Amino acid sequence: QVQLVESGGGLVQAGGSLRLSCAASGRSITSTTVGWFRHTPGKEREFVAAITWSGGATVYADSIQGLSTISRDNAKNTVYLQKISLKPEDTAVYYCAARYGTILTGSIDDYNYWGQGTQVTVSS
Repeated sequence: QVQLVESGGGLVQAGGSLRLSCAASGRSITSTTVGWFRHTPGKEREFVAAITWSGGATVYADSIQGLSTISRDNAKNTVYLQKISLKPEDTAVYYCAARYGTILTGSIDDYNYWGQGTQVTVSS
């Protein structure tokens, strides 16, 4: 299994930036795919981006406002989500999730392990 802990959220003004971190632990982490999702009350949880540990292949959601970059540091077992040009619409709890396998996917149902989330609030 995989344990995930998110950090780096906070309050930021529109147009600002944040880097979220997802620290992973457990077995065979390098064989997993890690994704970022976000959720706002009253809305469905939506996919943001995903990355494979081996190779670092990435995929991004086309519908997400603002600019996102997902990356990973294999030595630290950490996946990052860099958000720039943030908008109030980006306000949400951001979760990282993992699944075993190296196939990129943005489907919530494909991820088996989830962190507790970190709050991002973008003020106007």
